[in-house]
Parts: sequence; structure tokens; C-alpha cells
Amino acid sequence: MATDTTTTGTHTPLGTPKLSTRDKLVLFVLCAAQFMVALDFSVLNVALPTLGADLGMSQSGLQWAVTAFALPSGGFLLLFGRIGDLYGRRRLFLTGLALFGAASLLATFAWDPASFLTGRALQGLGAATIVPTGMSLLTTTFPEGPARDRALGISGTLLSLGFTVGMVAGGVLTDAFGWRSTMALLTLFAVLVLPLAPALLPESRTPDRPRLDVPGAFTVTGGLLALIYALSTAADHGFARPDVITTLIAGVLLLTTFAYVESRTTHPLVSLPMLRRRTVAWGNLGGLVTFSMMSTVVFVLTLYLQEILHLSSFETGLVFGVQGILSAVAGVYAPKVIGRIGARRTLIASLTGQAAFTAALLTLTTHTWSVWVATAAVSLASMCHLGAIISYGLTVTSGVPDEEQGLATGLVTSTQQIGITIGIPLLGVLATTSGDLMSGVHTVVGIDAAIALGAAVLVAVGLRSRRAGSGTVEAEPLGAR
Repeated sequence: MATDTTTTGTHTPLGTPKLSTRDKLVLFVLCAAQFMVALDFSVLNVALPTLGADLGMSQSGLQWAVTAFALPSGGFLLLFGRIGDLYGRRRLFLTGLALFGAASLLATFAWDPASFLTGRALQGLGAATIVPTGMSLLTTTFPEGPARDRALGISGTLLSLGFTVGMVAGGVLTDAFGWRSTMALLTLFAVLVLPLAPALLPESRTPDRPRLDVPGAFTVTGGLLALIYALSTAADHGFARPDVITTLIAGVLLLTTFAYVESRTTHPLVSLPMLRRRTVAWGNLGGLVTFSMMSTVVFVLTLYLQEILHLSSFETGLVFGVQGILSAVAGVYAPKVIGRIGARRTLIASLTGQAAFTAALLTLTTHTWSVWVATAAVSLASMCHLGAIISYGLTVTSGVPDEEQGLATGLVTSTQQIGITIGIPLLGVLATTSGDLMSGVHTVVGIDAAIALGAAVLVAVGLRSRRAGSGTVEAEPLGAR
């Protein structure tokens, strides 16, 4: 089979690269940090009722336990990715690790709701620093080709596995040691990773250090903060609340203003020509859909298993444990598949597979044997989801100069955060507000599968091969002829 070159513009060797001991240690530090952040997305979910009773938090306050982390972690990703490009990725990565560890310690020993939410917000700020700088350090440390494919494969596997492990570990730790142990686990990760990072990670930045685009930073950060707040709040309270409507409109206006500002400034925070790259635009669309649709599947499946089949939290965790194991297997083989057929074809096939196995959940019934169907379908869908994560990251970052890797990976990680945030409020609410939960679950998974399949078709058209001379036109702008 011919190798697909639409992502790199060159043929990718089929052999698996050998990493040196130092490369393995660098990869361990970067992936451990990414795993720690992924763990934080889900480890607290099961512990929320216990946490609320202990700290005296209301139901609306518990929603802020999640939102206080999501707001800064998603809102500041692009800004910190660009600051890392300009002033040093290693320096910012280490700062983020230290901040995340200190914030996790504060959350562990929180004495009231205000101290806990402060810790969560600072965790989110640390995560917004760690994720884009860590990803850009990975892509600049490992050269484009098999080595980077393998590194991103391991990173993507741990990202997916961290979210799943968090769901299982949160319940086990809370039952055994209380909710504070979930935050203590994150502190432990930071303490283990931080001492290793300074000696292993190289410093990297753009050579000319242009001025930071302050108006662009203000508008994009404000727009993302408003959008994430609106969607996070809508997940619990619906879209009819005045604050949801107001912040949703504000987010759209600020992001529109951001696009205008970037077209006029000499040193833009986000290069509009980069956003017009077919690989960046369509790759990020694939990433947005795979994250948003998979997070929705996990949400509605959790409702189905516990509310309809009446499984315990531990039994539900076992279902997602199988999902996590098979995702890890997919992470091992995805780079090999990408080496054979290319990132573009892998992304399209992965989105199609995710759609097909999500559609298999339409066969779920109220009978207990359906747990086996649910386990198999969500696990296989997750394997495809993992392939999409790795291939879309490669698609977006391939061909991007090293001095812009922080920006490219900031777009990748912003897509991840926004995708995780928007799926549940946009679709999950259809299940929770349905008079018949079983019917609501079927409605959500049907729409979910259709969106994933539609995205596969759009990506296939948007990233179709366009050859000029001897090579594929890789970074051709949208709308180019």
C-alpha cells in the first residue's frame, strides 16, 4: 500500500525508531505531566458529593469545583503556548509544574469552599501552562517522522488513559481515604516530576522574540473564558439562564474581535495564515469532534449503567477500566498504522470507526446482558478515538516551524479542552432532560454517531490529496486552487 504523504509531504519510514535513554527520560517527564493533567479532569467527579458535605458546598458550588478548573485550563492555553514560544518553553513548563503542585496541595488541605476553589483555579492555570509547553517541547525534541509519531502515540495514549484512570481511581480513593486523597495524588505526581525536569528538558524559544500581541491575548483569552463558562454552566442548568446567554454572546463577540485584531497586527498571537492551513483547520475539526463526541458517550453511558442497569460505581469503573486498557493497546499500534497509511487516512478511518461503534450503542436495552454490548462498543470506539487523537495532533503540527510549535500545540490542546467541554452540554443534556432516560440515551448516541461520521466526510474532503509536481501540496491554504 502506498504511503499517504498528505501530512508530512514525504514518505514515512515503516521502521519503529529506537529512542536513547535520555529520549526515554524526556518522554517520561513530558508524558507524566500530561497524564497528571488528564487525571485532574476526572479524578474528582465521583468525590463531589463527599467533598460538598465535608466543606459545606451547595449543589451550585459543586459545579464550580469543575468549572473553576476548566475556565483557566482552557482559557489561557493559547496565550501560554505563545508566551512559551517567545520567552522559553522549558522555563514556563517548570513554572506550571510548580504552580500545579502547590495548587494541588492547597486543594488537599482546603478548609472551606473559597480555599478549595482557589486551589482548583490555580490548578487550571498550571495545567494551561503545562499542556501547550509540554506538547511543544515534545514536538521540538523529537524530529518530524517516526520518532515524533511514536512520542505523540505514547502521549496520546496516556492522555486518554489518564482520563479513564481518573474515573476509576477517584471512586477507589474516595471510598478508602476520602476526597482529599484525590488531590493528594496530583500533588504526588507533581513532586515526582518536577525534580527530574530541569536537568532533562532543553530550553527552546523563537530566535527573534517579537512583542507579545496584548490585544489579541486579551480578546482570545476573554472569549475562551466566556465560552467555556457558558457551556460548562449550561451542562448543569441549561441554556436559558441569563448568565449563560450573556457569556455565550460575549464569547462569540470577543472571538470575532480577536480574528479582526489578528488580521491587523504586525505580530499576531495567532498567525491567520496558519489557521488557513488545510492541515490545521481540518485537523482541528477532527480533534474537536473526536473529543466532544467521546466525552458525551462516556457521560451518557455512565448514566445508562448506573440509572438503568443499576451498576455500582465500582462495577461502572470496571467497564471504563476495560475501555482504558484497550485504549492503551490502540496507542501502541496507532503510530504503526500512521506510518503505513499516513495521518490523514488514519484520522478519517478513526472518526469513521468511532461513529460506527458509537452507533452500536443503539442496540442497548434495559436487560442486564447489555452491559457486555456497552463494554465492547465503548472500548472499540475508544480505540478509534485514540487513533484520532494521535493522528489529528500529527496532522496539525506537521510542517510547522519549530518557532511556531507552541502556537500549533496550543491550538491542539485548546481543541481538546473545548471538545471535552462542549460535548456534554450540547448533547448530554438531551439524555438528562428526557422523560424516558433509555430513549434519551438512544437519541444522544444516534446524533453523536452521525456527527462523528459527518466530520470524517468533511476531513476526507478538506484534506484530499492535491499534488503539484513531485510532492503533495501540504500546507495549502483553505480555498486555494
